[in-house]
Amino acid sequence: MNDGPTLDTADIVQFEDLFRDPGYPQDHPLSFALAQKQPAIDALRGLFGGSAALVRLRLWCFLELAAQPQGRLSRDDVNQLFHAVLPDPLDAALKRLRDLDLLVWDATAQDYHLSPLAQQVQALLAPLTAAQQDDELSGLLAQVAGSQQLGLVDASQLQHLHAQLARLHDEFAEAIASGSEARLRLAQPRFDRALKLVDKAGQALSAIIQDHNDSPRLERAARALGQDQARLLSMASQFTRALQQADRQRVTLGSSGLTSSDVRNWLQHHTDLASLLGEALAIGVRPVFVTQHDLLDVAEGEFERDRPDPTRSTGLPPPAQADAGTLDILSLPPELGELIGLLGRWSRAPDDGPGGEAGADHLLSEAVLGGRFAHAAYRLQLMPLLGDAQAQALKSPTGELARMPWQVALTPTLLKTPDLEVALISEGHLQRSGRAPSAEPVQPDSVRIPE
Repeated sequence: MNDGPTLDTADIVQFEDLFRDPGYPQDHPLSFALAQKQPAIDALRGLFGGSAALVRLRLWCFLELAAQPQGRLSRDDVNQLFHAVLPDPLDAALKRLRDLDLLVWDATAQDYHLSPLAQQVQALLAPLTAAQQDDELSGLLAQVAGSQQLGLVDASQLQHLHAQLARLHDEFAEAIASGSEARLRLAQPRFDRALKLVDKAGQALSAIIQDHNDSPRLERAARALGQDQARLLSMASQFTRALQQADRQRVTLGSSGLTSSDVRNWLQHHTDLASLLGEALAIGVRPVFVTQHDLLDVAEGEFERDRPDPTRSTGLPPPAQADAGTLDILSLPPELGELIGLLGRWSRAPDDGPGGEAGADHLLSEAVLGGRFAHAAYRLQLMPLLGDAQAQALKSPTGELARMPWQVALTPTLLKTPDLEVALISEGHLQRSGRAPSAEPVQPDSVRIPE
């Protein structure tokens, strides 16, 4: 029975016919942008059509031609460049490039040159030639930073970067929630790399926020990226606690020095786990039916055999020196240590007030502001840890911060700040532990970047 042509092969189907409302794609900005790039889309369709071998040959020929420093190439130059390719496949690849208007043959000058459309397609395919494999984030950050330097940044680039950061945050959060040491160790290099890349791109993001106030869509996208940066910085402490918890659950196997993690890694990298069983499964299970008297006789015999031999030495094995080892853990952001040092200096400072106590009240902005917006947001998110009973039991810088003799009191009022990175901040005070709070606590989420 013939079901008719599918949507993939029917050329008569229009793009608007694929929507319930044919007018919807006309009003969508992304659909409008794709319509403007229809020649580039058609060129990509032609390049990637056919078998995998032919597609790879076309891409190789096209990218090689785009990498040549000459503006024009004669037929002899092309034959010399692709001397290793068979004549028929080479002619087929060059013909496809000419049909797609990527390669232009000048009959007068008898030479080839690339069209302006080929330059656009080459810019789209340039990431395929990158040698670095883990470039899902670095490529997007490089585009945003480069476009900002040239003044060509677009809101769609920031939205793609925002989506990628959100996916990375969810992936790292799942690794932390799983508690699996293997997943944490696997995600740790990517997490460190993401922190470094986002930190290096922070200046470009700040410049985008300050220089594009006339574009609300671009400014909203840049603000969302700033929030993603703060979320990744705040996740660093959670990642470290998860690794420390996994280290505490590691078991050492006797005096051999091997741990359960070493055994797991060895099993994961073993090429044939079934061979470890040997012939254990070669013999089938044979049920044996015995009476109660036989069970008693066997039990008595087992008790006799299990008695220790008095002639055998029961002393401990001789002592052995354990091999020196190192434990590599993820370092916490320096803002946490700086905040602990600041609160410690405030605690030891004399108070000139009426009570003469050590450590007078301080404004919240004195401890939070400073540096870039992401650093201020991270310090503000650390404030609820002061006095937290559960965090005080931790043997880490996070627990040290929770044990500081300070409490934070916030109000819903927003105050303007002279800081260049933070425009508004919640009004609040840091009080010595034991004092009555002067304001109702609220959630510390009222840090805003400049309008």
